[in-house]
Formats: sequence, structure tokens, C-alpha cells
Amino acid sequence: MNRQELDSDAVLRTQRVVRVTWTGFFINALLSIAKILAGFFGNSAAMIADGIHSVSDFVTDIIVLVFVKISGKGSDESHRYGHGKFETFATFLVSFALLAVGFMILFKGITSVISILRGDLPQAPTMLALIAAMVSIIVKELLFRYTRHVGNSINSQAVIANAWHHRSDAFSSIGTLIGIGGAILLGGKFVILDPFASIVVSIFILKVAIQIGMPSINELLERSLPKETEDRIVDIILHTDGVKSYHKLKTRKIGNLIAIDVHVQLPQEISFIASHEVATSIERSLRGQFGAQTQINIHTEPV
Repeated sequence: MNRQELDSDAVLRTQRVVRVTWTGFFINALLSIAKILAGFFGNSAAMIADGIHSVSDFVTDIIVLVFVKISGKGSDESHRYGHGKFETFATFLVSFALLAVGFMILFKGITSVISILRGDLPQAPTMLALIAAMVSIIVKELLFRYTRHVGNSINSQAVIANAWHHRSDAFSSIGTLIGIGGAILLGGKFVILDPFASIVVSIFILKVAIQIGMPSINELLERSLPKETEDRIVDIILHTDGVKSYHKLKTRKIGNLIAIDVHVQLPQEISFIASHEVATSIERSLRGQFGAQTQINIHTEPV
């Protein structure tokens, strides 16, 4: 695959990221407005808080749009390895936003439970808020599945992270639905179901934030690829004709692609041209396994 084809693939990938993110952006805008209005007219503080939570999706959508578009650029004089780390940084920011939202919901839930146990019972919400919660769950779950599908198909951790942010909003709406439903049907002190459910939901959100945040942190800190991946790299190198051994293997991720640096040892009587052909063969095999944009640096040396 030549450079023009690689650039074309990068452009198409960026276009898909932008398309799915803009879709989420407009849906989040409509949902946020609808939930805040439903909470205001439906007498539900939980729904208003859920609407504010949806507003946080605006931030992550903007982050993904800005940083992933930058990451789609090829290499230049300032970024010889391309701009893939911008997407990694975007993923980290999305996970940090999820973490902040999770702690916010957790804190609000705990304070609300304490307030209700002390006898401060809020007024029960109306069916308008309940319907808004149900619509939010359905829409956000569909948006999560669509966004995750696109993220997986183009191998974009930032888009996948944003998909989980959509699902965190659906989780939040589930807690709101339980709380509002319990308050309407049971009344009295059962309004405590609302903040209690939000505490459970916040734990799921925090768990997801950590799951999508740690890989981006590891990548930013230049952590090596998993041992299973390095074993596959070594297997390809050692099964290439002419290679006697290898050493100084270094690996890392750069956005959605990987970088491999390695020294391979060849017979000392081999010609310069043959040595180059062996290195080219290794590069071809590695790119066939890990993608055409894999960054590979091979140093050949005599045994």
C-alpha cells in the first residue's frame, strides 16, 4: 500500500469519526434541553441533574471532534510519527470527564440520601419526568451501540470512549427512572430510591472511566505492547528466511497504530542487498499482521 492510499484511508477514517461524533452532539443537545425542561415542569430534581449530566457529553463530543481531526493528519516536520497521540490524549480527557461526572453523581446521591434520612422529603415528581427518563435510556443506548460499532470498525479508542460516555448517560437515566418511578408509585420515604440508585449508577460510571482511561495513560507513558503482541512480533521475525536472532525489541502505541524497533541478526557473509531484502520481508509481514500504517524500524547486523 503506497503513501497516497494510506493518506486516503486516514481521511476516510477521520470523516467517519467526525460524522458519528456530530450525530452524538446534536442528539445530546436535544436530549439535554428536553430533560432539563421535563425536570423543571415535571417537578424532578433528579431529571434536572440528569439533564445537566447530558450537557457533559457536549464537552466530550467537542474534545473528540477537535483532537481526532488533528490525529488524522499524516507525519510532518514536527511530528515524524504522525499525530496519533492526539487521539490518545482525547481518550484520556474523555475518561477524566467520565470520572468527574461519576464522582459528582456519587456525591450528590450520598448527600440526598442523608437529607432524606433526616426527614427532608422532596416533592414527588410527575409522569412527564418518568417518560423523559424512559426516552433518554432508549435513545442513549441506541447512540452508544452506533458509536461503539463505528469506533470498533475504525479502531478508534477516542470514539469508543465517547460511546461509553453515552452509555453512562443511559445508566444515569436508569437511576433517575427507578427513583422517579418509586417516588410516583410508592411515595413518602421511598423517594430515597432516586439518590440510592444514582449511587449505584455512579459506581458503574467510575468503573468504565478507569477501564477506558488506563490504556490511554499507559500509551502516553510509552508502555510496551502486551506480551502476547510482542510474542507475535518475535514469531514473525524469527520465521523470516535469513534471520538468525534478534535483540533490543522496543514497542509502543501511537494512537490507533503501533511502532516497532528491533535489531535483527543475519549471517555475516550476507550481502547488503540481501540484508535489505530480509528487512523488507519482515516489514511486509509485520504490516500484514498489524496494519499498513505500522511504524517499523529494523537495524540489521551480522551475527
